Amino acid sequence: MAEQPVHVPVMLEPVLDALAPALTGRGDVVCVDATLGLGGHSEAILERFPSASVIGLDRDPNALKLAGERLARFGDRFTAAHAIYDELPRVLRGLGVPAIDGILFDLGVSSMQLDEAERGFAYAQDAPLDMRMDPTTGRTAEEIVNTYDVRELTRILREYGEEKFAPKVAKAIVAARARERITSSRLLADLVRDAIPAAARRTGGHPAKRAFQALRIEVNAELEVLSRALPAALDALTVGGRIAVLSYHSLEDRITKRAFAPLVTSSSPPGLPVELPGTEPTFRLLTRGAELPDEAETAANPRAASARMRAAERIRPGHHAADQGEDQS
Repeated sequence: MAEQPVHVPVMLEPVLDALAPALTGRGDVVCVDATLGLGGHSEAILERFPSASVIGLDRDPNALKLAGERLARFGDRFTAAHAIYDELPRVLRGLGVPAIDGILFDLGVSSMQLDEAERGFAYAQDAPLDMRMDPTTGRTAEEIVNTYDVRELTRILREYGEEKFAPKVAKAIVAARARERITSSRLLADLVRDAIPAAARRTGGHPAKRAFQALRIEVNAELEVLSRALPAALDALTVGGRIAVLSYHSLEDRITKRAFAPLVTSSSPPGLPVELPGTEPTFRLLTRGAELPDEAETAANPRAASARMRAAERIRPGHHAADQGEDQS
């Protein structure tokens, strides 16, 4: 329990402000915290909105345990579910919840996972190369760095880590593992650092940061899961329901923007004097572009620096979000 007091939810007030109209003045309401973590956002929602109940999803059993302890005082207003957020429809069906009033996604790795050295997320601490958000299932980062070929390693380093020297790093990894299996985060961090030209290592933080981010995203299939989860979440919202998404990576933000786009624009053919029935937007945007944390927050909590929030509200029933997403593909 010692880690919980230092956990600072990112962009807490903007998130609460975005969700507030959906969680007040509407009788009993249901909000989903799709990325429960240590429960900081959920705790604030339960405190701020007395008529709200929260369903918290997380794939990490340890996070569920700690958040459950933190939120036990709210009794049956809080329900925890061991699930990845693209499993939201299954969770709601199992709980007999036909629609929800609010949902929050706080993407990326949680503070708890970064702070637990043995999980292998942090390049600054030596640990087994794991990086699974659910340590009970799936492939590890160790398996990926020791089995992916140069082309595949280059792809994930470039796409998910935006690593300018991806080919150099990938070749260094393959060469090193030919001598001995790469099993620790420190060994990998040293390999990445040495593969990046000295001049490029002087700026931009730790040289292994981008590689570790890329591996984490690949291990947990984060972008694929998000691409499935957002249409399902939008589809689950009742009229007047609201969604807030906190992204920490340009690709996460792009997926969010694309999920919202077809729902906030009319599908009537251009040039018509009036919108055809059934073609009106079903959502409206609540943020102009992506809202950023203020300077005070980033100074107090450096992990908030890369955060971007997008939010939207369902304004009318209509086509299922998932169906519209398929039409766009």
